[in-house]
Amino acid sequence: MAPLPWFRVALLVSFSVFLTVLLGFGLPALLNAVMRMFGLPETSVTECIVVLYLLFVLYVATPRIPRGQVEVKGKVVFITGCDCGFGHALAKHLHKLGFTVFAGCLLKDKGGEGAKELEELGSDRMKVVQLDVCSDEQVNRAAEHIRENLQDSERGLWAVVNNAGVSTFGEVEFTSMDTYKQVSEVNLWGTIRVTKAVLPLIRRARGRVVNLASMYGRMGNVMRSPYCVSKYGVEAFSDCLRYEMKSWGVKVSVVEPGNFIVATGILTRDIVASTANKLWSEAPPQVKEDYGKAHFEKLMALMRSYCNSGQKSVAPVLDDITDALVSKRPYTRYSPTEPHWWIRVQVMTHLPGAISDLLYL
Repeated sequence: MAPLPWFRVALLVSFSVFLTVLLGFGLPALLNAVMRMFGLPETSVTECIVVLYLLFVLYVATPRIPRGQVEVKGKVVFITGCDCGFGHALAKHLHKLGFTVFAGCLLKDKGGEGAKELEELGSDRMKVVQLDVCSDEQVNRAAEHIRENLQDSERGLWAVVNNAGVSTFGEVEFTSMDTYKQVSEVNLWGTIRVTKAVLPLIRRARGRVVNLASMYGRMGNVMRSPYCVSKYGVEAFSDCLRYEMKSWGVKVSVVEPGNFIVATGILTRDIVASTANKLWSEAPPQVKEDYGKAHFEKLMALMRSYCNSGQKSVAPVLDDITDALVSKRPYTRYSPTEPHWWIRVQVMTHLPGAISDLLYL
């Protein structure tokens, strides 16, 4: 049974008090010991706390420090998943900034509204291409089309933004192997497939690879294992690629958005209803019997409540992707998310599992 809300609150308060006491008494003593080790004068408790708190405030509250900008004119960016959501908004945003954009759309050949809207801009710097990131043929065809239409092929392709992605939900025993494969085929293998296809062009430009992961690429959650598995993979792939590309001068960044359900419409009540019907109808009889319909309906109600949650604008994500593309020294990771989600990621990735589990499960 899930812990009661009052119990969770009590745990959070208790942990806060414990951390305060630990910092107040233990940390100054530790710092004084370090000072003695190096033969320096001991510091006071007040000085220790003030300095550490100041550093924390600077880290959290200071605006992003400018790190120089590259010239946008003449640079070409390839974006996947431009039919809607982040990708569609990003294509228009980067076009407005002066980039030449190759916008990959899954539904271009089927007359998709997103592709039509981008084509109707009537700009020679907005080029819409048919792209299913799960298809080797379409990915290779798109890469060849980009290569043939670069004004200066020797300068290469400045960047690829691997944005195309899908999401779903469901407890492990209710989720089919086909669902796990389908989600990873788009989110993980699609990212790898597209990157490999255009990487020679990006190396030539000493350009950028920007991969869209998620806060769920760094922490798990109930009912999100297919999505988490795929995004953890994106994080690992990005790290390995960054190490390999350093000698080529190519920068690799990961963007880890938080909850943008409202802004993107990625989850609606209709989607929850159809997914719930599929999960229950395809579940093995023993799983249905063991979990029970009441348990299942409770979780589906929780998912419906998420439909109206999250940030209302995609601007934070667009700003971070733009920084990764135009800054001379882009960050390795960007985390556009609400403060409480940022804190949760830090707790779940840096504290012992016993503590984070008590606080959030």
